Amino acid sequence: MSIADWPEADRPREKLLSRGSKALTDAELLAIFLRTGIKGKSAIDLANDLLTEFGDLRSLLSASQHRFCQAHGLGAAKFVQLQACLELSRRYLQSCLQRGDPLGNPEDTRNYLIAEIGGRPHEVFGCLFLDNKHRVIRFEELFQGTIDSASVYPRVVARRALEHNAAALIFTHNHPSGVAEPSHADIAITKTLQKAMEPFEIRVLDHFVVGDGYAISLAERGLL
Repeated sequence: MSIADWPEADRPREKLLSRGSKALTDAELLAIFLRTGIKGKSAIDLANDLLTEFGDLRSLLSASQHRFCQAHGLGAAKFVQLQACLELSRRYLQSCLQRGDPLGNPEDTRNYLIAEIGGRPHEVFGCLFLDNKHRVIRFEELFQGTIDSASVYPRVVARRALEHNAAALIFTHNHPSGVAEPSHADIAITKTLQKAMEPFEIRVLDHFVVGDGYAISLAERGLL
């Protein structure tokens, strides 16, 4: 049965308009993006097949162009559209942090960092540089690879903070496994960086560990 033949309240677009986007399942949201199905399958059927094939939404959205285009019903045009949607999301979340207001909503920060580095196949360590009113100056990825005391260099962080004239910092890194639970190494490098910033009177406000669609704040855990 075509989606057009479904009861209006069950159609993804109408459901979104009447109940909001949060009421839709992953498959329903993906079906809106796909717009049409393929022969013998509605857009929702195709969306469910894709989620089963890739394992979950995160794996689908972070797939390479080659892997994405191998899936039945997808191609280069859909890949371009998807990447544009993801980049719009990142820029929207970034704009929430860069409106000139002091950083006051931890959820905006958390959501931006999840969008920025979540789903990466390798570890990335980044930093939000803030001014003395806790307004965002810039976000930068500083290191890649296994995040430990051997690969994160305090002098590099200090140099970039001074170049940006930052008064405070928020660190972040991702766990490609998808599990955001902070490790002993995560806590140790945060304390090392915190101590290294003290001579420059630069405060370390937080360190977010990003997993699969969520992030854990070390400050909220009382680990700073």
